[in-house]
Amino acid sequence: MNILFVCTGNTCRSPMAEAILKEKLPQIEVQSVGIFANENEKAHAHAIQVLEEMGISFTHRSEAIQLDHMQWADIVLTMTEDHKQVLLRLFPQYKGKIFTLIEYVSTEQVPLYQGGYNIPDPFGGDVSIYRETAELLETYIDHLVQKIN
Repeated sequence: MNILFVCTGNTCRSPMAEAILKEKLPQIEVQSVGIFANENEKAHAHAIQVLEEMGISFTHRSEAIQLDHMQWADIVLTMTEDHKQVLLRLFPQYKGKIFTLIEYVSTEQVPLYQGGYNIPDPFGGDVSIYRETAELLETYIDHLVQKIN
């Protein structure tokens, strides 16, 4: 199974999601990209710090979304509804596999986050904001792992 996480710049949320899922399910393929990513940037220092605090070693270079990514992915999981809508406009032929992360795992037993389907962007925040984002990502990725298994 190939899972693609998508956020804005591919330096905070989607790389953290990629690293967390790779740690939990090393047998599947996971990548992350950004809709407006600059190529080849490192993940944000706070994102790396928080992952290290979680015991996850991860190196990352940002990538912008390309058609090849969409073709590769079995499931495309965005961080926000806006990201999802951009992808649906850019790649309408793949609408059946584009979801927000929260949307994809939500059930009656898995409630929506207070922000609905959106994982808030920690960019510009201090390390505590990145910890909150990582905890939120881990919560929904745990539900994703259950769904995959």
